[in-house]
Amino acid sequence: MSSPDFSLFQTSPHKRSLLHRAPSLIADGFLFVGGAAMALSLVWALISFINPTSTFDTIITYSTPQAPDFTYDPPEPTFYDDPTLSYSVGDAIQNWDEKRREWLRVHPSFGVGDRVVLVTGSQPSVCKNPVGDHLQLRLFKNKVDYCRLHGCEVFYNNVLLDPKGTGFWAKYPILRAAMVAHPEAEWIYWVDSDAIFTDMEFKLPLEKYKEHNLVAHGWWHMVKQQSWTSLNAGVFLIRNCQWSLDFIDEWASMGPQGPAQEKWGEIQRSMLKDKLYPGSDDQSALIYLLLKQKQKWGDKVYLESEYNFQSYWLGVVDGLDNITKGYMEVDREMGKLRRRHGEKVSELYGEMREQYMKDKGMWRENVRRPFVTHFTGCEPCSGDYNPVYTWEDCWNGMQKALNFADNQVLRKYGFVHPDLLNSSLVTPLPFDYPA
Repeated sequence: MSSPDFSLFQTSPHKRSLLHRAPSLIADGFLFVGGAAMALSLVWALISFINPTSTFDTIITYSTPQAPDFTYDPPEPTFYDDPTLSYSVGDAIQNWDEKRREWLRVHPSFGVGDRVVLVTGSQPSVCKNPVGDHLQLRLFKNKVDYCRLHGCEVFYNNVLLDPKGTGFWAKYPILRAAMVAHPEAEWIYWVDSDAIFTDMEFKLPLEKYKEHNLVAHGWWHMVKQQSWTSLNAGVFLIRNCQWSLDFIDEWASMGPQGPAQEKWGEIQRSMLKDKLYPGSDDQSALIYLLLKQKQKWGDKVYLESEYNFQSYWLGVVDGLDNITKGYMEVDREMGKLRRRHGEKVSELYGEMREQYMKDKGMWRENVRRPFVTHFTGCEPCSGDYNPVYTWEDCWNGMQKALNFADNQVLRKYGFVHPDLLNSSLVTPLPFDYPA
């Protein structure tokens, strides 16, 4: 029996060969092309009638990807219709990954890409520090600027979702509620209020963390040495998944939301010899989990040390002027980076600059911009700063870091702070700056 794939090429006297049918196929082809051209002409005539300024290039080139549909919520029941669902830490949610997946199935416009929701906040009351509220506003503006440039959303909270969860423990009820409120988000990005984005162009390498659920700044070898400074719990990425919900419950159980906070404080002090705070804190609790329950949690935790995921401010702020000069030299060398452009396409220029600096061997600490500068110990709202430095140190450092970041934003608007210690003064930029 002949295979149907080869039957067209057999020269049976009862079947016409492909060669004999060639003239009719060619004729059919001409008819098809002619019909398609006529249809395209009719469509073009209709578009030209509706919008006389349209060109063929604009129709072909400038297509807009489908945006999330914020007006569509189908009647099909989701986990939100379950009366037992809780937004609170300690009330377990089961099968969260399946519930998220089902919600995304019925809301398909939200199902593309690694969406990030940045979560931050401050205390409910007015700051005791006279300039505290001013600083909180500027610190918040910095986070809004970063997310506007990179397409993430911001949730700013200033209420205690759990009255027991105060201080550094206040973030965990917020994170739990944010995960439930944002099933479309793959990552929740916690950033302490006193942390400043100082590289507004840098984009988190989320693909790098595809096998992990928690990303924080730190070093595994220092964790093994049982050092309190082996990592920092003030800035971290956590994936919106069942693992993370379970991890947050376990993490928060060592704080005031749990039954034995005093006991945990003693355990942490005995384990971490350089821990100064007497009570249980979330940073010590994280180190404890990585040391004592590493088999359960450790494989999904990534401690980032290849770039400044977050940096201690005291080692950063004095070098910001020199870093500015270094970046200006790069812009002088690479003319494309001096081109004026719309703010919405800033990521393109950031990627060009990053690649150029890597090729030049400049992509290293103290030469490149630190991604996040964390003013640990300055307490801008309360003013109860660490006595190892003065308030003037904190104030000047925050002004420099905020203006350093602001310059990267203002440049898109044609202005810049010429002096990082003068927040009020800006000057217009000339064309082709800094040629």
